[in-house]
Amino acid sequence: MSEVILETSEIPAIPVHALAENEVAAALDAAAPFVKAFAALSEFKGKAGQALLAPDADGALASVWFGLGADGDPHPDPMTLRQLAAKLPAGVYRIAQAPPGMAADQMALAFALGSYRFDRYKAHGAERAKLLAEGCDVAEVRQVAHACALARDMINTPANDMGPLQLETIAREIAEQHGAQISVITGDDLLAANYPAVHAVGRAADPARAPRMIELTWAPPGGGAGRPLVCLVGKGVVFDTGGLDIKPSAGMRQMKKDMGGAAHALALGRMIMAAELPVRLAVLVPVVENAISGDAMRPGDVLASRKGLSIEVGNTDAEGRLILADALTRAAELQPALTLDLATLTGAARVALGPQLPPFYTDDDDLADAIERAAKATGDPVWRMPLWKGYVDALDSDVAQIKNEPDGWAQAGSVTAALFLQRFAPAGPDCGPWAHFDIFAWNPRNRPGHPAGAEAQAIRGLYRMIRERFS
Repeated sequence: MSEVILETSEIPAIPVHALAENEVAAALDAAAPFVKAFAALSEFKGKAGQALLAPDADGALASVWFGLGADGDPHPDPMTLRQLAAKLPAGVYRIAQAPPGMAADQMALAFALGSYRFDRYKAHGAERAKLLAEGCDVAEVRQVAHACALARDMINTPANDMGPLQLETIAREIAEQHGAQISVITGDDLLAANYPAVHAVGRAADPARAPRMIELTWAPPGGGAGRPLVCLVGKGVVFDTGGLDIKPSAGMRQMKKDMGGAAHALALGRMIMAAELPVRLAVLVPVVENAISGDAMRPGDVLASRKGLSIEVGNTDAEGRLILADALTRAAELQPALTLDLATLTGAARVALGPQLPPFYTDDDDLADAIERAAKATGDPVWRMPLWKGYVDALDSDVAQIKNEPDGWAQAGSVTAALFLQRFAPAGPDCGPWAHFDIFAWNPRNRPGHPAGAEAQAIRGLYRMIRERFS
């Protein structure tokens, strides 16, 4: 992404007054009479996302007045400033006024996130607005913004240009940039390395798009001896036809984004490495294309798994949990202090919570509390859902030890998917807690600061949680 957060500027920065509704009257009383009159004429009330571009006597832009809404709320959401970047002409700006306690780094990050555009296949547009960031760690803001932009670029890129090899290449570039180690197991070698479920899901793809298991490991400068291990697992289905249980065309249209979990895991790992957090890191990314050919897995097949559990394939379109099963088993072998998996896993999660609020699952209350606090602090919303044991029986199989498609009576598709993953997730005295995030990674409609297309979800909050938990 082009740099929109500046440390210095050779031209004067236009002041931005970011105001909650209850601050507008006093702020305008202190402004020039022309500005106050212009605000009245424009009916500027400080509602969330409302922008007033006030000119000077010559007609040039002199100041910006931006509404944060939240009348009476002592803590307006700084992420409202995502909308600001989409409403400004090219130029350099600075936050001249904001509510007390609104963190400068969160305002700058919101501006950067709202500036994102995916223009790989279009002529590059006009110069964008830039923010002269004051009172914050500009390098930190940029690192987080760049990681989120990377995840969004990966998800937005169509499958013909974001196949297994391209995803692997990005992982290798991240590893090289941060001094991490990386190993990749590809094609039939997955069977010898005991990743049978990953192989089964991906074997129907063209050989040039063969399945693979990517493992990236990193330790902070000075070595990782004694440091806790954080393990990130991301679902990397570069395109999901549904397999032999083929999706209808409407359901297949956005399936380039089914590797969103892998993009998020790599982006979060990049944040951790860039900040040199005092942890060891493992990023595990199973990468497949769920294609259709004569070698495709079939409904009713029984697959082996790395854990040794046999899995009946009830539906070939429930493939993400199959590859995550092998990856989570590998995570358990590493004895991590914390495991987080991210996956664009179920439509049921969208039915429950919609596209903007991803659910997460964990049986560790302390971890859940930490995740929720960090999510709120960063304006990166998530919602805890229950690992409801009453639905475990829906995963019982007559011919195998577990099945990937639950019985219909359970209905709660996101919950039963999480319960399936829990059978393979790290557990026991040698492993710390696990949490699963059923993300959507997509904005289904265009709105200021949130362009239609890929969205980074949960990882800003998770980055903050990891930093606080292990620093």
